[in-house]
Amino acid sequence: MADNRPDYELADRMALTRPDQVKAIGHPLRTMILQLLHERAATVTELAEAVERPKSTVAHHVDVLTRNGLLQVVRTRKVRAIEERFYGRTARMFHVAAESSPAGEQMPRDFNDFEVAARESAKAFEQGKLWGFIRHARISQDQASQFWEQMAELVDEFDRMPRSGETMYGFAIGIYPTDHPTLPTAQ
Repeated sequence: MADNRPDYELADRMALTRPDQVKAIGHPLRTMILQLLHERAATVTELAEAVERPKSTVAHHVDVLTRNGLLQVVRTRKVRAIEERFYGRTARMFHVAAESSPAGEQMPRDFNDFEVAARESAKAFEQGKLWGFIRHARISQDQASQFWEQMAELVDEFDRMPRSGETMYGFAIGIYPTDHPTLPTAQ
């Protein structure tokens, strides 16, 4: 499969270790900005046009992401007398680290990806265009961890797919403990 790296350098993964970093990704507009920058670097003007929000609003959210190390200026160009900045992600994939911060601050809870996916997928469901599975299995913690690594590889593969077509597709994946009933051990 062709690699779909953006037009700038970035790390594969970055651990979010500070509460302010986790808070920064918790806003839906910031999440959308990060998703758009998977494809290529963009200016605040381009991002504002894509998300149909005022440039000043987008500039504020880009600033929050940049201050927290999630975005970086990857290049600039002169437009008339103004230097235009192109922003890009600092990593292809961000994950919340479980450690406490050195200052003793509590890590905010990460946003619920499935809640976001449920909202985004409602229209596709109504149109009969939602494809999904849900399964339950009694497995060990080690098996769950190994499966999580496989899922992260699948997300990475999805991120690297060449961009084409007119439709933006969402992709949600996860593994979580449940209180789903289990059968008693066979006699």
